[in-house]
Amino acid sequence: MLLWATLLVLASASGQFATTPKPVISLHPPWTPVFQGDTVSLTCNGFRSSSPKKTQWYNGQSPLTETRNTLDVYQSGKYSCRVGTSLLSDPVHLDFTKATLILQTPLSVFEGDSVNLRCLARAGTELENMEIYKNGELLALLGENNDFNIRRASLENSGVAEVQKATEFVTEGQELLLICSVDRNPKNMNFYWYKKRGYLSSGAKYKIASVKNSDAGEYYCRAGSFTSKPVTIKVRVPISQPVLTARTRQTQIVEGQQIILNCEVDRSSPEILYQFLHEDTVLWETKTSSILASFSLTAKHSGNYYCIANSGFGPKRSKVLKLSVIVPVSQPILTFHPAEARTVEGSVLTLHCEDPRGSLPILYQFYREKLLLPRSSTRSDTGASYRFSLTEAHSGNYYCTADNGFGSKRSNTVSLSVTVPVSQPILTFYPAEAQTIEGSVLTLHCEAHRGSLPILYQFYLETSLLDRSTVHSGVGTSYRFSLTEAHSGNYYCTADNGFGSKRSNTMSLSVIVPVSLPLIIFKVPRVPAVVGDMIELQCEAQRGSPPIVYHFFHEDVMLGSRQSPSGGGASFKFLLTEEHSGNYLCEASNVGKTQRSKTVVLNVKVPVSRPAFTLRASGSQAVVGNVMQLHCEALRGSPPILYRFYHEDVMLGNSSASFGGGTSFNFTLTVEHSGNYSCEADNDLEVQRSETVTLKVTVPVSRPVLTLRVSKAQAMVGDVVELHCEALRGSPPILYRFYHENVVLRNDSTFSAKGVSFNLSLTAQHSGNYSCEADNGLGAQKSELVTLFITGPTENRSAVATGVTGALLSILGLAAGALLFYFWFSRKAGERSASDFSRNPSDLNPQETTYQNVPGWIELQPVYINVNPRERDVVYSEVRRNKGENKYAAASRPKILTNEGSPVIYSQVKVACTPASRVQQSATSDPHR
Repeated sequence: MLLWATLLVLASASGQFATTPKPVISLHPPWTPVFQGDTVSLTCNGFRSSSPKKTQWYNGQSPLTETRNTLDVYQSGKYSCRVGTSLLSDPVHLDFTKATLILQTPLSVFEGDSVNLRCLARAGTELENMEIYKNGELLALLGENNDFNIRRASLENSGVAEVQKATEFVTEGQELLLICSVDRNPKNMNFYWYKKRGYLSSGAKYKIASVKNSDAGEYYCRAGSFTSKPVTIKVRVPISQPVLTARTRQTQIVEGQQIILNCEVDRSSPEILYQFLHEDTVLWETKTSSILASFSLTAKHSGNYYCIANSGFGPKRSKVLKLSVIVPVSQPILTFHPAEARTVEGSVLTLHCEDPRGSLPILYQFYREKLLLPRSSTRSDTGASYRFSLTEAHSGNYYCTADNGFGSKRSNTVSLSVTVPVSQPILTFYPAEAQTIEGSVLTLHCEAHRGSLPILYQFYLETSLLDRSTVHSGVGTSYRFSLTEAHSGNYYCTADNGFGSKRSNTMSLSVIVPVSLPLIIFKVPRVPAVVGDMIELQCEAQRGSPPIVYHFFHEDVMLGSRQSPSGGGASFKFLLTEEHSGNYLCEASNVGKTQRSKTVVLNVKVPVSRPAFTLRASGSQAVVGNVMQLHCEALRGSPPILYRFYHEDVMLGNSSASFGGGTSFNFTLTVEHSGNYSCEADNDLEVQRSETVTLKVTVPVSRPVLTLRVSKAQAMVGDVVELHCEALRGSPPILYRFYHENVVLRNDSTFSAKGVSFNLSLTAQHSGNYSCEADNGLGAQKSELVTLFITGPTENRSAVATGVTGALLSILGLAAGALLFYFWFSRKAGERSASDFSRNPSDLNPQETTYQNVPGWIELQPVYINVNPRERDVVYSEVRRNKGENKYAAASRPKILTNEGSPVIYSQVKVACTPASRVQQSATSDPHR
């Protein structure tokens, strides 16, 4: 294989452009060689011209079609270019290689340049490290940076040409070709060949047509100022076939003798590699002109021998020399077949005698107690055997002899004892029952009635060894143990005295295991368990021989029984009711033993039923101001239960009952509390809503107001007076009673909120005190007294009017103070009960806001009203004019007076009607009649 090297050519800068100017090719990337598959872009750098010129590219002598000044190259070749009619550029040789590792150099280097040499591996090649060499010597180890830099290039950095050669060793008569080459070989470079500093010839090649032994030596070449490394050529001379001979002093070759082997060749190079082989295995090897091998023979030296000689031109092998080494017999080995020293009477015994080393043929003889056994002598190539049927008389000592003519040898003595094999043993149980209970003690006894001692007894359960015992005297042996559940199965025993094991018949044992403490568990479709769910009680004893009977109990009352014929647990299913809450346990029974499980508690959750909703007032009726209690209770349902109270679907509040019995919600009644009520029960299992209960809040009647209306300013006999009684507050129906001096005049019942009226034709007897009473069943309320004065015939009316006018003038100041006190008191009362005023009908004209003089008293329409029904001490009576209205219509809308300017005709402050005050009032009023 040719050994190639790269020469780095360093040219001096002087004289670079001494020739006629021509284009110069530059590379991108500026490296060579490159990997196959890569692309190199060549640029033809021409001369500056005012007009562009066409570029012609060449690969060798072949023109290319590309006419641009750049050319992309993909394959190896020698590329050049011409611009217009310029000279052809110097060629650029590009090498696209398949190698996995290349050393890339710049295309050209000048003295003083900074030069990078790049060691590059093909993509996908994994390398641990890279090294760079110059002239065969290591320059540097390259790490992650695969570049090697020469900071300032000089001629010393030029590489040295290496001789390309086929091999350093040539065979006499072969052709030898030496080649001298320099990378980027300049034109017209001369080559010269030398041997040991002597000139041979010129030219890049030096050829020797037929090599002789005298052509061996060192060769080198020179090219310009470069000298290659020397190459050593060695000439090999073929050898003849070697001859192997053996030398010994005796005619027979016996083990232990000395033998000499000699291997020789007739013609060869000065140095030969000799090898001695025995059955293709190398025994010795050495480099010399000839060899003698001397060694002492052993039995392993018998076989085929030959030698090989090699001077570097291929091995030559001698003919085979066969040696047979005679080995005297060694001590023979006597063996029995079967090999036991004790054999059974009646069996066939084979004696075998063999010498492992002695040369054949060998004579073997067998002896018992120094007596030659009849017909035992034999001459054998593979040992000898003696076979016979044993009797008790064959017990004794045996040996054998071997002889191949170089001395007889005797084996060691082997003793033989003929014994009686054991008979089939008998296995028995104590106690003898086939079923025993766990925890009891069982004894196994095994005995062989015949057999030579010692006898090895072994006890087995199924295939597992339980115990073993060797008996040297006596009869049989026993094994005793406490029974567990694992001891159920098949038992047998074996007896063995060395001449065959015998096995007893199999006996079965069933160990009854009393039940263990059972475990009871619930299996429910959900947690917690709810009424209506199907529940499964599972009871299982982890240990216990089947069949097992299971009993299930609830509060010590048996629910049912189940039997498990083949082991495992049992189940009991039932549908849950509320009564199934409580303690549960189970029992497991077998073979007269009963075990009871621990108690487990089951809490059966009951969804709430529809709750019962009741309303309980503190009095006999739902009256404003009374305390109302809402009570909600679900008769069924597992606590805790959350109760919610609703008024018209608006939740009032909630309360949780942890122990049943429902819960209540209290509040003080107002008129707004009338409406529909309900409650809701929720225990996280179900939500139930009660029926709706309607509550009507009853308002007790307030103190009624009695109004007397007449058509004239002064009531006179024959006039008609309207009596109107009205309670401003109170739930209908309301029964009104009218009184004259505590005598009932009339009863009227109404569902209206406007009170009731009736007319009375006045007579002289109608003078006096009037009152009314309102009653809606929650307590009667009586109005303040209103006093009515009835005068005589019409001719006296002027005097009455004058008296009235005088009385009116005399009390104007007092009336003004009374009105101010009334308005203050009414405002305070309104803060306590605004509802009293909201129900009063409007009967006065709001447009009349000032007092007016009355031109004609006879046209006035007086209205008598007790305007302060809430106070019992003072009664304010006023007479107003109802302007622009029908007198009866106006009289039907009584209202407590305000300070909005009603036309007050007269006002009088009266004390609450007592008998004394009435007298005083009558006395005071007389002058005005």
